[in-house]
Amino acid sequence: MFYRENGQYKTSYRADQQIFPISQDRIAIALILAFAFLAVPMLASDYLFRAILIPFLIFSLAAIGVNILVGYCGQISLGSGAFMAVGAYGAYNFFVRVPGMPLIPSLILGGLCATAFGILFGLPSLRVKGLYLAVATLAAQFFADWMFLRVKWFTNDSPSGSVSVSNLQVFGLPVETPMAKYLLCLSILVVIGLLAKNLVRSAIGREWMAIRDMDVAAAVIGIRPMYAKLSAFAVSSFIVGVAGALWGFVYLGAWEPAAFSVDQSFRLLFMVIIGGMGSIMGSFFGAAFIVILPIALNQALPLLGNLVGLEISTAGISHAELMIFGALIVWFLIVEPHGLAKLWSIGKQKLRLWPFPH
Repeated sequence: MFYRENGQYKTSYRADQQIFPISQDRIAIALILAFAFLAVPMLASDYLFRAILIPFLIFSLAAIGVNILVGYCGQISLGSGAFMAVGAYGAYNFFVRVPGMPLIPSLILGGLCATAFGILFGLPSLRVKGLYLAVATLAAQFFADWMFLRVKWFTNDSPSGSVSVSNLQVFGLPVETPMAKYLLCLSILVVIGLLAKNLVRSAIGREWMAIRDMDVAAAVIGIRPMYAKLSAFAVSSFIVGVAGALWGFVYLGAWEPAAFSVDQSFRLLFMVIIGGMGSIMGSFFGAAFIVILPIALNQALPLLGNLVGLEISTAGISHAELMIFGALIVWFLIVEPHGLAKLWSIGKQKLRLWPFPH
């Protein structure tokens, strides 16, 4: 009963097209943001920042980028880890080679490098789709691995391909403590998340969804497949590239090409599948699921083993994580192919009718 729009009248198109048209949603989002920006920095420990919150924010950003390409435009990509790597190394080169380069412009320029890389490897989408496109984007992963290992210029002539950054600052404020890194990631995620939400509701977002649903029919009604697909690759690669730069600069601090392996690409794709394809909210659900599940299993499996009298080794826990993770993905694909976002949407619809029968 408390989640209804009764009495909330729209008197203009602008009001009708708001991102959050129901006042309860606007209040909830404002409370969540206030809690994230004000309460969490005061309550969370350094471990919580480093192990859960910062990875969750960065993965959420990357999942939004992948969701734009896979969920909204329907173009299967297995090269997200490569786009993250290009964003990280591009930002690193601008940050190190240009004297006095600020952090935020470095992140943006790293994202633009990933955009160019994404458009280049998005060109096959004009001719192939489905499994063939997935293989073509997988080539981007192997090419990036080779490029950052063999071309020493990208790693500032580091023999091992490992690079590091330090003395990060934003507007003269140091970004060294876990809390400062968390606030930086949160601010970037909020800005890009709102921009992405607006973008998928715009004309270009509707073109992406038309291409996803039936590209031949979309072309017949005047939508240009080349423009729609390449723009989806560009926007997706930019967001994933910024997330990769944050992963390297803020979370890792020092990294090598193996930090952006094909495992990272699969992890991002699983986030989109579990969270919900074609849903910005689903990106957050999927990222939370992927980040929290391994930590929860690490804590729960030894306890369960002690209860039944079994001693589970560290290797056994890691293998069990993979098996449980795979089983959950299969379960989601069978039971709820639209992911956690669909369950969230069903819950909201039930709240609108509660306590009346439905």
